[in-house]
Amino acid sequence: MNTIDAEASPTAIVVIGRNEGERLERALAEAMKHTKQTIYVDSASSDGSAERATALEISTVRLDPLGFLSAAAARNAGFREVRQRYPHCAFVQFVDGDCILAPGWLDQARRFLDENSGAAVACGRRFEADPGSSIYNRLIDEEWDTPIGKSASSGGDAMIRVSAFEQVGGFKGELKAGEEHELAARLRAAGWEIWRLQAPMTEHDARILHFRQWWQRCTRGGYGYAHVWSVTRAFSPRAFAGQLRSCLTWVVLMPIAVALLAWLLDDARILLAIFAAYAMQTVRIAMKRGRFNSKNIQSAAMLMLAKFPETLGALSYFVGKPANRVADYKAS
Repeated sequence: MNTIDAEASPTAIVVIGRNEGERLERALAEAMKHTKQTIYVDSASSDGSAERATALEISTVRLDPLGFLSAAAARNAGFREVRQRYPHCAFVQFVDGDCILAPGWLDQARRFLDENSGAAVACGRRFEADPGSSIYNRLIDEEWDTPIGKSASSGGDAMIRVSAFEQVGGFKGELKAGEEHELAARLRAAGWEIWRLQAPMTEHDARILHFRQWWQRCTRGGYGYAHVWSVTRAFSPRAFAGQLRSCLTWVVLMPIAVALLAWLLDDARILLAIFAAYAMQTVRIAMKRGRFNSKNIQSAAMLMLAKFPETLGALSYFVGKPANRVADYKAS
């Protein structure tokens, strides 16, 4: 096998996917414009995704459908393939199969990592392809808009220094969600830095048009909060500690405390304090987002509502629900 690509680029791309359909074709075609050193990892797709990648003459890795399937496991498999085929590569750009690389991103990220030897990860702005198609897509687009500079973590799309990734052992493949935060915790503990650059990185196509999809995504996120929090006990602070505390406080502890007070005082009207607290917190979040308008109020209300499926997801982890039984919000 020829292990050195003819272009000998210092960067390889790993695209991961499961039943992404036409979105995957766009992602792979764009990746190949940047470098032929592109690997696709398929997580047991049933829509012919692996065959589409092969038809594009892209090196394809197929995960065992009987094994545990996760984004973390797929990225690890892609990284191993990169090391075998392109051992000269110093950086790997991970891309989810529903994302399109932005022009100029690879060069900018690679230049940043070249100039900053202490940085393990460079990520930019992931943005939604069609944030106006639903409130759910808009919320996700707002979620991607995080502060520029040194960061606690990155998302799934990011350029990672090969030596740093190998030093900490890559992703924990058993994590269903939130694996980037767990990896970042180990990288930071090893002395590495994670940076978010002020540049477009990838166009994401969530395509969440229905409440049920959004609810499942939030539930999966809550499961990830709990699982990652559990496996980062050696770090301070633990990953997702704040998110987990917020969910459990608003959905479990505060309502129970108010209900107990209402029972002790024999006054059911006290239960109205629960709804008043939710309303006040919604207003507070909306005001923190800038202008106090209907758009920000709507977003704030949805963020409060999201705490319920997130809590259900977290509790499902704590009661022992297997990660492979957590529903995926994406349609085939």
